[in-house]
Amino acid sequence: MKKKTQNSRRNFLLQSATLAAGITIIPRHVMGKGFLAPSDQLTKAIIGVGGMGRGHIGYANTRVVAICDVDTTHLAAAEKLIPGKIKTFHDYTELIALPEVDIVHIATPPHWHALMSIAAVEAGKDVWCEKPMTRTIGEGLRVKEAVQQYKKMFRLNTWFRFQDTFYGMNTSVKPIKKLVASGLLGWPLTVTVSKTTGFDWKFYWIGKTDLTEQPVPPELDYDRWLGPAPYKPYHPHRVHGTFRGYWDYDGGGLGDMGQHYLDPIQYFLGKDDTSPVKVEVDAEQQHYDACGTFRKITYTYADGCKIILDGEAKEANTPYIEGPGGKLFAGFKSTIPNLTEKIAAMPDPAPQVTDFLDSVKYRTPFALNESNGFRSCTLINMGKIALQLGRSLDFDPDTLRFLNDDEANRLINPPMRSPWHI
Repeated sequence: MKKKTQNSRRNFLLQSATLAAGITIIPRHVMGKGFLAPSDQLTKAIIGVGGMGRGHIGYANTRVVAICDVDTTHLAAAEKLIPGKIKTFHDYTELIALPEVDIVHIATPPHWHALMSIAAVEAGKDVWCEKPMTRTIGEGLRVKEAVQQYKKMFRLNTWFRFQDTFYGMNTSVKPIKKLVASGLLGWPLTVTVSKTTGFDWKFYWIGKTDLTEQPVPPELDYDRWLGPAPYKPYHPHRVHGTFRGYWDYDGGGLGDMGQHYLDPIQYFLGKDDTSPVKVEVDAEQQHYDACGTFRKITYTYADGCKIILDGEAKEANTPYIEGPGGKLFAGFKSTIPNLTEKIAAMPDPAPQVTDFLDSVKYRTPFALNESNGFRSCTLINMGKIALQLGRSLDFDPDTLRFLNDDEANRLINPPMRSPWHI
């Protein structure tokens, strides 16, 4: 009887909206699941309300309706920052199931990103995910497939390909994209990412190798925090602000800053649909558990373009981009004369959707989405695998497999701790 009453009301509202000349927007609850009128305020739920999650509570024209965390102190701190009554959860699956949620913002450590992103799109939600997109190549591919299968919108939260000053370059990425496309620098190009070119690899994100088991604090569900990661005895350095120093959850400075630094390079080199064919490493032997540092990681594409991650930064005058036709240095200084005037006369890059709310409302892919985000995250995860194994690797960007290296390929899809699986 209740179902019949709801259907009758829906039919009445639809007929009224059609007949009323002054009504041009119909609320999405009338049109059914998946419809969003352009004027509607979007609702958001956040999974993981530590520092990053609490830092993204406010977003124009959205309203937070639910939050989730495995640490009760995080939940309490976030709840104080949000006006009005909201729902709080310990289990993210309960949050994702809420019918009133439009966007799920995932601000957990990366070892949770894939499971939560996939669950969210399966539940009909659009996803805003923190970087790096996923902890492994295999997880990234599955997220990409799921987002596209369920036709949802996905945003990866790094933005330098489309806005803001790009670290030490003293400009946004747009003029760099125009310069590369012009051919003035020639081809192939080598891009060097180091302190000398304006980028900091944050090597303080290293793990400790002498951890002794500590009591789990009562406010933290440590087993759920670990989730799909292998079980390791609790130590406070593993969780919250220092988790990036451990392979099980992230990838040190490369995992933390890699997608910020490398995604724009992928964009201006025109590599959004491919990956390097080789990754070479120069680094100390890595610990099996704790992330260390590197001297150099070099990626090579099939056309000869290279990306060099320089961890030592010994050479003071290294160009950021170097090609047979010229060089571009930090601060957007170049060997090409009258560069500013030349770039101003060049055509702009193709337009991008740079407001995720527009993506959600009009169902148009965001500038950094599940597809190009997967490729730039693959750069990070290729480097992590080479670092962990301590050797150079050849890679097939089409099959997404390493050539003649079973050990490396096992790290593409490492098993998850039971009962978690994709």
